[in-house]
Amino acid sequence: MASGPIMLVPVCLVENKNEQLSVNQKALKILHRISQPVVVVAIVGLYRTGKSYLMNCLAREKLGFPLGSTVQSETKGIWMWCVPHPSKPSHTLVLLDTEGLGDVEKGDPKNDSWIFALAVLLSSMLVYNSMSTINHDALEKLHYVAELTELIRAKSSSMPNGIEDSTEFVSFFPDFIWTVRDFTLELKLNGHRITEDEYLENALKLIPGINTKVKSSNILRECIRNFFPRRKCFVFDRPTNDKELLAHIEDILESQLDPKFREQSDNFCSYVFTHAKTKTLREGVKVTGNRLGTLVVTYVDTINKGSVPCLENAVTTLAQLENSAAVQKAANHYSEQMAQRVRLPTDTLQELLDLHAACEKEAIAIFMENSFKDDQREFQKKLLEILKDKKESFMLQNEEASAKDCQAKLDQLSMALMESISAGTFSVPGGHKHYREAMKKIEQQYWHMPGKGVKAKEVFQQFLKSQVQIEKSILQADEALSQKEKALAEERASKQAAEKEQEVLRQQVLEKEQQMKAQKRSLEEHIVQLKEKLERESDDVLREQKRVLEHKMKIQEDLLKEGFQKKSEKMEAEINHLKNRIDTTKKEKGSWISGALDTFADAACAALSFPAKLVHMGLRGLSSLFK
Repeated sequence: MASGPIMLVPVCLVENKNEQLSVNQKALKILHRISQPVVVVAIVGLYRTGKSYLMNCLAREKLGFPLGSTVQSETKGIWMWCVPHPSKPSHTLVLLDTEGLGDVEKGDPKNDSWIFALAVLLSSMLVYNSMSTINHDALEKLHYVAELTELIRAKSSSMPNGIEDSTEFVSFFPDFIWTVRDFTLELKLNGHRITEDEYLENALKLIPGINTKVKSSNILRECIRNFFPRRKCFVFDRPTNDKELLAHIEDILESQLDPKFREQSDNFCSYVFTHAKTKTLREGVKVTGNRLGTLVVTYVDTINKGSVPCLENAVTTLAQLENSAAVQKAANHYSEQMAQRVRLPTDTLQELLDLHAACEKEAIAIFMENSFKDDQREFQKKLLEILKDKKESFMLQNEEASAKDCQAKLDQLSMALMESISAGTFSVPGGHKHYREAMKKIEQQYWHMPGKGVKAKEVFQQFLKSQVQIEKSILQADEALSQKEKALAEERASKQAAEKEQEVLRQQVLEKEQQMKAQKRSLEEHIVQLKEKLERESDDVLREQKRVLEHKMKIQEDLLKEGFQKKSEKMEAEINHLKNRIDTTKKEKGSWISGALDTFADAACAALSFPAKLVHMGLRGLSSLFK
């Protein structure tokens, strides 16, 4: 679906029944129909703090996510609402409303932790909603952030040199917004006015001290600072001071809400619409609705098996499905475009091969756009094989159409000739001369007829062969010719037949050369587009590594400013590890791309029917042209 479904009401995406998570198939079907990139905004927080109201505001609807007015949590599991993005064309805004954390009716607190972890993994912007103020108590209630190191893994294998796996979180975690409801304090610090963001950053400053309580509190602050480099804060006044209206906020008019609250709500929504990014995986892989559905299933299945969700494993699983779909999408595009552009029979094989090349180029581009993590190039090789088979099918159809048309034309042109032969018209003195004149007329008319295609010479040669014995009979029966003249005429006919045969053979050789050039051009196009894709991916990796390094260096600088020199020094190993990774990425970019091109070139040897000599060369020379 191009624009995604219009959902009038939210549906449950992840059900939470008896402390067991499951994916709702109805919601999954909706996601699988969304081919657009998605911006995913998830909200988490304690129950009965007004999370659902904010999500309804983002959906620009008064009703949608259930609000409720009692101390009983309304939302169970994770609810989803997919709406057209108000400011990003061709994007779908996916709103995820999570069940309230800390619900007294739940038995296992681990359940809350998994809901929180899923919200982090699925979203591109995470909103944490709390009440009154950001103080020690509010931070303690956000202990789920510190637990993420036990609930999420970035890589399936251990990091080198004792580097924690959680250092990778910053590369794929969402942006973070802290919304504070019913805020009554003045935004002042040491007598000076401060912004909402400064208020949050001040609350996240580490507390001096070495006792257990301080250490525990600082761990939480460090996790928020380390995992979420982009942070934002919004404070909200009470929507209204009328308790009766507040209990039924979904039913009251906008004019009945406090003007300041309305302004704050509008500012919050505007920021989310403008700054919430498209959901991406590592290395810049954009997430569509369909891909989001696959991720949800993968993560929930992993949790239910008692394992920890791993981003690397999830991406590998997703890549297998998406790359297969990318091959099919590219192959379908090729077939559709060839069917639209090709008019069989083509006048020459080269005309068909040129159309093939144009459609193949588009198909490869579609595959490159929709595929990722095809490290062994198995899916690209599969596409190459499919397109080769489809090209050969079109070539066969072209030959059959040409042969059929040419035969029909010859049948029509030779009808009078065949009737004359049957009537014995040429079995008279001078009959051979009249027969040759009739054959010459047929040949002239045949070659003047358009639209014969690639089999024109071959079909005409077969027609000439069918006339050889007939001409001999007419020649031998012609009493007007001497034996010498008959011998010369027969010799001349044989010579002309041999010349025609050579013309057919020359055409076949030419077409073989054209096919070889087309295969070489096909491989070159694959390599050119693969090289461009690899260069983009390498640049994306380097850009992301630099962003992470800048974030870590800022954290180190902030620690020094706050007087935590030892903590700052402890980060040195992590920062050096990141610097080394950046240097390695830069140095090995060329060899990494060359290796990938050679891997594909070797795989292509088996797929393309090149002559033994060229196969023996391994096609590595071709890939080297583009390094």
